[in-house]
Amino acid sequence: MTFPRLLHLLGLLACIVMIVACFMPWVYYANDRFIPTEAERTFTGFYTYKNFYGKPGKFLVAFAAFSCILKLLPKVWAKRVDLFLSAVILAYALRCFFEFTGNYNGITPTVRPAMYMVLFSALVMQAAAIFPDLRIKVKQQA
Repeated sequence: MTFPRLLHLLGLLACIVMIVACFMPWVYYANDRFIPTEAERTFTGFYTYKNFYGKPGKFLVAFAAFSCILKLLPKVWAKRVDLFLSAVILAYALRCFFEFTGNYNGITPTVRPAMYMVLFSALVMQAAAIFPDLRIKVKQQA
């Protein structure tokens, strides 16, 4: 199995991991006295207390699904769009990581494994987009 083919399969797997990780807990704010109940202190990609950080899971799931479709298409334009889309996903995943894991008012959240899964899968998706598995047909001139 060649390196681009392996990276292509890892990129598809990373898209699925990104989608699954958006539904899992990202961070837990144990010492935040402004959040009344224990259940509301666990933030996911689709839930933050009073929607303070928005719902980044919607964006990440939609773009990861579209990137997965683009990775399956054997066209040059699809690989170029996937390269751009994967860069946007990586930038947004980094933004979410720094936003969710940052301290505020002396409160440090506990980072859950799903937050690292989102970041790592975005990196793998970008690497798979940089090295696509595409065979270009060379036309013979007569």
